[in-house]
Amino acid sequence: MEKVIKLRKGLDIKIEGSPDSSLNAPTVSYTRYALKPVDFYGMHPKLSVQVQDRVRAGDVLFYDKNDTRIVLTSPVSGRVSEIVIGPRRVIEEIRIEADEQIEYKEFGVLDPVSASAEDIQQKLLQAGLWAFIRQRPYDLTAVPGQRPRDIFISAFDTAPLAPDLDMVVREQEEYFQAGVDALAKLTDGKVHIGVHRLKTASKAYLECRNAEIHAFEGPHPCGNVGVQIHHIAPINKGDVVWYVHPQDVIIMGRLFKKGVYDATKLVAVAGSEVLKTGYHKVLAGLNAGYLLEGNLKQGSELRVVSGNILTGKRIAKDGYLGAFDHLVSVIPEGKRFRFMGWMTPGFNLYSYSRTFFSWLFPRRRYRIDTNLNGSGRAFVLTGQFEKVLPMDIYPMQLLKACIAKDIENMEALGIYEVSPEDFALCEYIDASKTEIQQIIRESLEFIRKEVQ
Repeated sequence: MEKVIKLRKGLDIKIEGSPDSSLNAPTVSYTRYALKPVDFYGMHPKLSVQVQDRVRAGDVLFYDKNDTRIVLTSPVSGRVSEIVIGPRRVIEEIRIEADEQIEYKEFGVLDPVSASAEDIQQKLLQAGLWAFIRQRPYDLTAVPGQRPRDIFISAFDTAPLAPDLDMVVREQEEYFQAGVDALAKLTDGKVHIGVHRLKTASKAYLECRNAEIHAFEGPHPCGNVGVQIHHIAPINKGDVVWYVHPQDVIIMGRLFKKGVYDATKLVAVAGSEVLKTGYHKVLAGLNAGYLLEGNLKQGSELRVVSGNILTGKRIAKDGYLGAFDHLVSVIPEGKRFRFMGWMTPGFNLYSYSRTFFSWLFPRRRYRIDTNLNGSGRAFVLTGQFEKVLPMDIYPMQLLKACIAKDIENMEALGIYEVSPEDFALCEYIDASKTEIQQIIRESLEFIRKEVQ
């Protein structure tokens, strides 16, 4: 690490219920799992299984009609119990009733150091792990056979209630290194790993071989891979970069070392409404009900989120974890309205704009609910977005270009560098209550179709 990249823009939202560092043992046998095709943006799934079919961990569940080489495989062995079809015949979930003893499909071991890029790519495609490599621009699954300029891994997470990624890699150092070795073969450039100057302590990140380490310091969204890409090697028109989450790098490493698709990951359960926060070692796609049953506070309506509260998706208490999610957040529903609430002192109410006197207590953590505190209104220029987005772009102007579908201005203002998660804080502090992340997602899809 040559220098520390210090970011001053951003916002750390202090919420009660950060995950405890303990690893909780399962109290029951986990048998309900699901894979959600809707988590893989831009993919048009075609089913390879039917209800009642038996599958092994690693057997294909569906493939992408746009590129049949890209498949998604089952994280467990068992029986396909249900296929949930949503509006417009969208495949929302493929549910599996798992065996008590997981049976794995054998893919064979492969040394990523000596293997060719073609062999590594083929192995990842066969095991269904290619879909976990995502690309910028467009924030979609990477294209097989394409050589990215660079590959990025963010080794810390600054989102509210985020899990500690040092815990994720504990006792998994060998697999993480194998995953990085494999990724290094797939790019003409470098593998870049972003670490936190103060919080990252794992040698698996700090002393990783075949990678360049970059230290960051600052508030959220400092941990977003898009922000790190912007400050390490910005994306220009025509550039393609890939990024992978550390847990997915570990799973890839297991594939090369063990020859099977072992989807074991560490999931944090956190939030002000959780009785006992902490970490759970589970397989991907687990039913969240196993982690929440008997572990939630009573007396109020709750919002369960797969992911963090800024970018995650709402699920039922017995819903399933998203494919890219490593956190279950639980906060109160905001259905109680305070009469003339903006006139109260609000010592226990968090406010970015210092509407309440709670700003006098900067270290306090808050029980934040889902209340929007107002309805939608005109999308006006406030100058606040620039304070929470540590990127050299004009967020308000970019959003207006997106709304107007002005491709020329969208390109000039940096649409190729961003993804919805980069604008999550803008959406949180927006006085207009605009669905900013949805605007960015729809704009990326629009410009991809128009330009390509």
